[in-house]
Amino acid sequence: QVQLVESGGGLVQAGGSLRLSCVASKRTFGIEAMGWFRQAPGKEREFVTLIKWNGGATIYADSVKGRFTISRDYFKDTVYLQTNTLKPEDTATYYCAVRASGRFGFVGTRASEYDYWGQGTQVTVSS
Repeated sequence: QVQLVESGGGLVQAGGSLRLSCVASKRTFGIEAMGWFRQAPGKEREFVTLIKWNGGATIYADSVKGRFTISRDYFKDTVYLQTNTLKPEDTATYYCAVRASGRFGFVGTRASEYDYWGQGTQVTVSS
């Protein structure tokens, strides 16, 4: 079990920045990775980025590469998403997710690979 709580969303003008946070509390298992996904109205949930808990390797969707940065505080069980140069098409609800450790075959870009999800935080970018 784990509780994931996101924060940091809001309304920002195009070109602006936001820093999202996600705290994984009360976890009872090891973490393989934490990821960020987003979902806009009428669209499917899409992968944004992930970070491997041990080692810190990262993967980004092409749409955010060079603008978004994921990082983690290993000892605080917290993952961050720094979003820069935001565009109106970045408008969505952003969700963090956690993949428990101990299994094989993790790729990380599919929502089905993750075990727990936060409630989401809204990011709205005005033009």
